[in-house]
Amino acid sequence: MSGAPHYFIGIHLPEELQNYFSKWQEALTNKLPYKQWYNKKDLHITLKFLGAMEEEKLDMLSESLLSAKNFSSFDIQLGGIGTFGNPTKPRVLWAGVQKNDRLEELHHLVEQRAAQLGFPKENRIYRPHITLAKRWKAHPQEDYTDSLTNIQKQYTETKIMHVGEVIVFQIHPGRKQKYEPVKTYVLRKVSNS
Repeated sequence: MSGAPHYFIGIHLPEELQNYFSKWQEALTNKLPYKQWYNKKDLHITLKFLGAMEEEKLDMLSESLLSAKNFSSFDIQLGGIGTFGNPTKPRVLWAGVQKNDRLEELHHLVEQRAAQLGFPKENRIYRPHITLAKRWKAHPQEDYTDSLTNIQKQYTETKIMHVGEVIVFQIHPGRKQKYEPVKTYVLRKVSNS
């Protein structure tokens, strides 16, 4: 890859949930024809894709994101399975992330901080998810609609995940594990007393 490295801001899954969703991937690899199944260590929830960025702008972004330390940590619910794209040849297979107010607020904070530095605002509705696989490769005559429907009925269990940090990841397209955490912002702990 030439030019500046690419980055995104996201929420990393803890090892326990990486293993949990990796089992879903293992069970589905032979049932669905995707070219790319994500490495379990790359499983995450994207808050903002940034694209190419020079070191100087990364430093400015890091300074701007320090305000996240005042944002309270929170829990989210994960589970269910779905797709993006054409139902007969979906481009992305994902595990669901139930939207909640805290996640929306965190997404808004990240969008706002990035926009202040000149990153374009996302025009699409924010649909939090965990990408499991992408790039459909089935032959056009093959129909997986019934398989996908059955899989969606099968994978309904949910898990709770605590969101305690926001991470800036650098993308390394040529590596097996493509996403490297380069900056971590710990959210404020909420006391239960």
